[in-house]
Amino acid sequence: MDSGGNSLPSGPDGVKRKVSYFYDPEVGNYYYGQGHPMKPHRIRMTHALLAHYGLLQHMQVLKPYPARDRDLCRFHADDYVSFLRSITPETQQDQLRQLKRFNVGEDCPVFDGLYNFCQTYAGGSVGGSVKLNHGLCDIAINWAGGLHHAKKCEASGFCYVNDIVLAILELLKQHERVLYVDIDIHHGDGVEEAFYTTDRVMTVSFHKFGDYFPGTGDIRDVGYSKGKYYSLNVPLDDGIDDESYHFLFKPLIGKVMEVFRPGAVVLQCGADSLSGDRLGCFNLSIKGHADCVRYMRSFNVPLLLLGGGGYTIRNVARCWCYETGVALGVEVDDKMPQHEYYEYFGPDYTLHVAPSNMENKNSRQLLEDIRTKLLDNLTKLQHAPSVQFQERPPDTELPEADEDQDDGDERWDPDSDMDVDDERKPLPSRVKKEIVETEVKDQESQKGNAENARGYDAIGNETTGAKAIDTGVNAMAIDEPSVKVEQDTSNKPADQI
Repeated sequence: MDSGGNSLPSGPDGVKRKVSYFYDPEVGNYYYGQGHPMKPHRIRMTHALLAHYGLLQHMQVLKPYPARDRDLCRFHADDYVSFLRSITPETQQDQLRQLKRFNVGEDCPVFDGLYNFCQTYAGGSVGGSVKLNHGLCDIAINWAGGLHHAKKCEASGFCYVNDIVLAILELLKQHERVLYVDIDIHHGDGVEEAFYTTDRVMTVSFHKFGDYFPGTGDIRDVGYSKGKYYSLNVPLDDGIDDESYHFLFKPLIGKVMEVFRPGAVVLQCGADSLSGDRLGCFNLSIKGHADCVRYMRSFNVPLLLLGGGGYTIRNVARCWCYETGVALGVEVDDKMPQHEYYEYFGPDYTLHVAPSNMENKNSRQLLEDIRTKLLDNLTKLQHAPSVQFQERPPDTELPEADEDQDDGDERWDPDSDMDVDDERKPLPSRVKKEIVETEVKDQESQKGNAENARGYDAIGNETTGAKAIDTGVNAMAIDEPSVKVEQDTSNKPADQI
């Protein structure tokens, strides 16, 4: 079903999409600790499946440039970011008060490379938004992102930095309205909280509700002040199956798209809502989960796909591989190709797994009541909100590194906030490297570069000549710290650590 939304430059067939996929080959090396359910290794497993199914050749594969301090501070408090940057497993015993203050410890442990991990996954999500803003892709994917529980001043639910909020703030530079949809089994509390009082971001979360982390997301929580009715919460019970899920998802999202008319959509594809998840209690099949991606894709609106939860890692990799195929408009075989993690997928070695026979505690009457109540809430939104035109923050630009360049020192941006490990040798990788730089241009430069933006060269610098719109950042509930942004006079590209 192709309906609604703006038409993208992806052909009249409405099937093919230009997809940018962000992946850092080191992301799978980060380790939360023994027994911890969150395993970044699942991102590496997903990537291996994509490679062996031949999907990488259909996408632009990019290595994200790590988010810098000033990027993270667009949402997070300065002292919290400083804490994340400085804390290590060796020093944590000396900072017990800080650990408690920032909720770092049990669910959100300190581990080797913690800050680099945050920079990497946040960089991919912000980089995806930048690609979408510049019209360089129709869909951007960052399976390492989607960490929706992190708050302005604290970690929560295995999440340290809220890459989703940062990505949405980037999209708001170019789009008057952004829609956030969350199909993780847990409520997307961190994102909802960040945008609770604005009408420029609508948040829709489908989640388990009732004696379940994080305990928020009641159907009566609808937003506040200018943001009233711009938060939509869909509370669900154990065992929900594909049919019940889509009885709610499609009519609600269809109405949201009609009424809110977003310029871009962020879809958090947490895979802990799948049947058989280690921490979950839903009963969705991979195809049922992916139908949400397929439906959002059908509106032809710029789409950012992010990861999230998912703790039976073989099923997480299956799901996100299949959903990458959905984004591309490519149907992948159920029979799994041989690859380095093949043994994880026995004994069937197939992409799809059957849902269980667990009881669906979501009665048809309950579902109809939820649907009626939320559709009624949506009638309170008479029309898409207007946004006054005024000066907006400068565009984040995308100079790209030459993937064949081997001199690590030459790739470092001298204005980067990060320390360089001179001992580190770049890892061999088939992944095209990308960097994302924040630059300030004066108004004359923006006008002068408008022509270049239309004829963007993939290896050169890009700028946007779009007219300024109010991002609404100052009007939102986020108390954004003032961030000093220096003009970058260097043309040297920077690379990932």
